[in-house]
Amino acid sequence: MSISQVATRIEDPASVDAAIASRFSTRAFLPKPVSRETIADILRVASRAPSGVNTQPWKVHVLQGASRDSLVAKACAAHDAMRADPSLAAQHPEAYDYYPSQWFSPYVDRRRENGWSLYGLLGIGKADKDKMHAQHQRNFRFFDAPVGLIFTIDKRLGRGSLLDYGMFIQSVMLAARARGLHTCPQAAWNGFADIILPHIGADEGDMVVCGMSLGYADEAALVNTFHTPRETVDQFTRWFD
Repeated sequence: MSISQVATRIEDPASVDAAIASRFSTRAFLPKPVSRETIADILRVASRAPSGVNTQPWKVHVLQGASRDSLVAKACAAHDAMRADPSLAAQHPEAYDYYPSQWFSPYVDRRRENGWSLYGLLGIGKADKDKMHAQHQRNFRFFDAPVGLIFTIDKRLGRGSLLDYGMFIQSVMLAARARGLHTCPQAAWNGFADIILPHIGADEGDMVVCGMSLGYADEAALVNTFHTPRETVDQFTRWFD
């Protein structure tokens, strides 16, 4: 560890707390571009995230302009095709189980609250299949963000590397907040790895961890008023003296 890291003092802890507390899954972005320099700076800071024995398992693919638009078109076409023929879903398996195969309380309750609260805000009812499909497809449009990030990892690494990866992704999101940007981490992309990996020229043996939208939030968008609740500290913590 360098002396600068040891000696560094956080002069404004409120700003660190604000970056954490103001991070949310942004689902509507402005077309305002984000410079390559800003993205590189975010990734440089985030690369200080911890990883077991300094493996640094993250591989980041930044999509802007034509490369972003082309992936969006491919994913949306596949999403539409799956709706027309649900059997096509078998052609898009996920490389790892992000969610449990069998949901149970309290997690299923939080999942339901999250989904129906969001759809309720947007005026989407249980019978509105067309609107549900369109809203879900917003994922594959990166919610109109000008920057799409795809995170991949060598699948030979252990589960601990996914824990490391989560800390890196959180660091990306917080560094983005520090620069006035917002993000949306997206597991929805995982099912389209067969489309993504050739598109980004991924290394053989890589798998998709998740995607992320990055850009300037549309503050006028109704969907961006949706913020999920959190359990209190006393609800998820046990103290031992």
